[in-house]
Amino acid sequence: MICIEMVITRVPGLRREDLERWIGNAWVRPDDQGGSYMFQEIDVARVRLIVELRDEMEVDEHALPVVLGLLDQLYDSRRRMRERAEALRRTVPEELHRQLVAALES
Repeated sequence: MICIEMVITRVPGLRREDLERWIGNAWVRPDDQGGSYMFQEIDVARVRLIVELRDEMEVDEHALPVVLGLLDQLYDSRRRMRERAEALRRTVPEELHRQLVAALES
């Protein structure tokens, strides 16, 4: 875990006031340890994503919550699909698994 100053140095184009606003908006959710924020790598990746959306893709800050919400839904759906695919792989006979994969690919 890293502190807010380290996040700012790791992410080009990031300003402290932007990051603090994003935390306030709950777009980034670091651990709050007695008034100081500690970030995991997943938090840093999200900060990078927000900076990329804002700076490179020119997503307006008013649209960012919508875009982030849609991306969160997409990632959650993909995670659930992977979990279900793994559960099917573990529980159905190999031949049935091959038939399911073939049917889904066609």
